[in-house]
Order: sequence, then C-alpha cells, then structure tokens
Amino acid sequence: MIIYLAAYKTIEKIYTGDPNDVYILSSFFEHKNGKFGDYVYSKKHILDSGAFSTFSNPNQAKNNNWDDYVSRYINFIKLTSQKLFFELDIDAIIGLKKVEYYRSKIEDAVGIQPIPVWHKSRGWDYYEMMVEKYKYVAIGTTLALQQGKKIRSNPMILKKFIDTAHNKGAKIHGLGFTSTPNLVKLKFDSVDSTTWINGAKFGNIMIIDKNGCIRQKSKKSNTRVNDPNAINLYNFNVWLRFQKYAELNL
Repeated sequence: MIIYLAAYKTIEKIYTGDPNDVYILSSFFEHKNGKFGDYVYSKKHILDSGAFSTFSNPNQAKNNNWDDYVSRYINFIKLTSQKLFFELDIDAIIGLKKVEYYRSKIEDAVGIQPIPVWHKSRGWDYYEMMVEKYKYVAIGTTLALQQGKKIRSNPMILKKFIDTAHNKGAKIHGLGFTSTPNLVKLKFDSVDSTTWINGAKFGNIMIIDKNGCIRQKSKKSNTRVNDPNAINLYNFNVWLRFQKYAELNL
C-alpha cells in the first residue's frame, strides 16, 4: 500500500531530503499562484484538483469560472508531466454531468484518465461503472462530509468498495484515510492524509507501536510547544518510516 502525505506546504518548510524518497499528495489549489517545488515532478507524487477547497464557501464556488480552472489544471498537468491526478469531484457545486464533462475534457487533453472520486450521491451502480471503465478510482472519506463521518464510524463499509474494485482489476485510493489499525484490514492500493501534522497542534509526538500502528504520545502537562516545525519534522520522519513499511507489508 502506498501512503501519500498531504499538507504539501508544510513538507516544503521542513523537509530538505530527496523528493523522490517521499510519497506526497499536493493540491493544484496550493500551486495556483504558479509557484511549486521539485516534489511535483517526482514519480511518487499524486495531484489533487484542489477544487474541494472551494467548499469552504459553496455559494461563492458556484460562481467560480470552472472552465478557466480546468484549463489551468490541464496546463499544470502537462507542464509537470503528472501521471496520477484526480478529477474535480465537486458534484455538489456543479452537478455530476458537468463533473463528467470536465473529466472527459481533461482526459482528452492529456491522454491519461483522471482518477474519478465516488460520493454517495452517485449511487452504487455508478461505482460499478467506475471500476469497469477506470483503472484507478477513489472514495472520499474526509470528515468534512457526512459520507466520511459515516465511514469513519464504521470503516469496514469500505471493504465492499475495495473488493469490488480489485475484482474488476482496478486500483482504489482512500482520500483522507490513514487510520493505521484499519489499514491492516482494508487493502487499499493507496491512501492519503494530513494526520502527520496533527501532533504539532498539541505538542504530541508520533510513535510506531509494536503492532505496527501509529499513535500519538501526548506532551507532558504544563509544558509549551516551542518549535512546532521541529515536532512536524520528527512526526514526518515517523510517517516516512511507516510509508516504507506499508509499501512492503500492507
């Protein structure tokens, strides 16, 4: 299993090693100003459309110039020779038909299928179509959506999706899912998360326990966090070790 670490901007601040040593997910939204580092050229990079970032203001998002956004997304994919990238899964903003239109437009422009992202509103039949037609699919598990909250409360819901994809010869990505105890049971091909940066918020460090799972070790009470970047770097390296373990063993 491949575990992609998100929070690209934080990684840029703390990590000075070889970009080809780390599986990273970055968002086009993070690069919209035209500035980006060498990580985006790595073979271990996966690109999110960044369109989900507009959900912070759905009403404003409906008025976005999505044609222009998609054109710039396509140009970025071409410029940086991306091989793995997600569609604009913003059904709730522009409707599924428009999402499908943009998905086809991206594929026609770059010659590579975007990774479609299933949401509950699409229904099970649509998921079966996805795994028939696409070599790589994804399912959203973020807590920002009701679907994600339900999945987090009962993660074994995902087993049916994973098994169905694999039975059709497709790979599946779990967006925002790095519950390490569940990764042993749920055989995703890849997942991503920003969990690794949570420790710095509370001054906690992360450790890999004897069961191969990551958990947080709380800081001592009545102590302060003097250097969040140092904590981020420490926790990043723990997750980097876990990446290598997961690639070989999960």
